Amino acid sequence: MNDTQGSRISKLMAERGLCSRREADAYIERGLVFVNGERVTQLGTRAMPDAVITLAAKARATQAQQATILLHKPVGYVSGQAEDGHLPAVTLINAKTQAANDRQRFSPAHLKGLAPAGRLDIDSTGLLVLTQDGRVARQLIGDDSSVEKEYLVRVDGMLDSQHLALLNHGLSLDGKELRPAQVGWANHEQLRFILKEGRKRQIRRMCELVGLRVTGLKRVRIGRVMLGDLPVGQWRFLRANEKF
Repeated sequence: MNDTQGSRISKLMAERGLCSRREADAYIERGLVFVNGERVTQLGTRAMPDAVITLAAKARATQAQQATILLHKPVGYVSGQAEDGHLPAVTLINAKTQAANDRQRFSPAHLKGLAPAGRLDIDSTGLLVLTQDGRVARQLIGDDSSVEKEYLVRVDGMLDSQHLALLNHGLSLDGKELRPAQVGWANHEQLRFILKEGRKRQIRRMCELVGLRVTGLKRVRIGRVMLGDLPVGQWRFLRANEKF
C-alpha cells in the first residue's frame, strides 16, 4: 500500500465488482477490508492495481443479506425520486404487492437503501430492478456496463429498411453516437429493441429520428433475467440462482 501511488482502494474494489465505492468506504471505516493480508482502516488509502483485496466474513455476510427486487412497473410511476406528483416505483414494494409464488418473506428492512438500478420512464412499463446491493447496481448501470436490455415497442408510422438500419446503428443523441443496437420486428405490431445503454428516453427519441411515434413500450428482459409472467404492479425477489 502507498499513500501516493496506485489507486484508491475503494475505486479498485468497485472496479472489481466487490461492492460500490460508497460501500467500500463504509467497510474500510469498519476495518472489514484487507489489502495483501493487511487490514485497512484509513479512507483514501491507495494500492497498486495488482493488490489482493479481500472482505472480512462480516462484510460478506452483510452483502448476502442485501436484497435485489424485480418489479413489473406500471405506467404512471417514476423510477427514482417523486416527480410532479407522480409516485416513485419503490412505493409499490410492500407485502401486499409481492408475487404470490415468491418464497422469500418481505421485511421493511428490505426498503432501506433500496434504489433503482436503471430507469424506466413514466410512460413505460415492464421490468425494473431495485437493489440494496452496490455490486448489482454497478453491473447494470456502471459506465462500462454491457448488460443487454430488451424491449417490445409499439409504434405508429412507416419504417423502411434504411431507417431500420439506422435504428440498429448510425443514430446520435445529444451529439453523442449511440452504441450499436439490435432492432427488428418482433411481430407485425411491435419492434424488438435490444440495447446495451440506457440514455434518457432513448428508444422514444431514436424512433422520433426515423419518423416513428412510440405508443407503447415494455421492458421484458435485463441480461439473463426475464420479466416473465410477473403481473403488472407486483414484484419478487431476485432468486439465488438468477444472474444478470
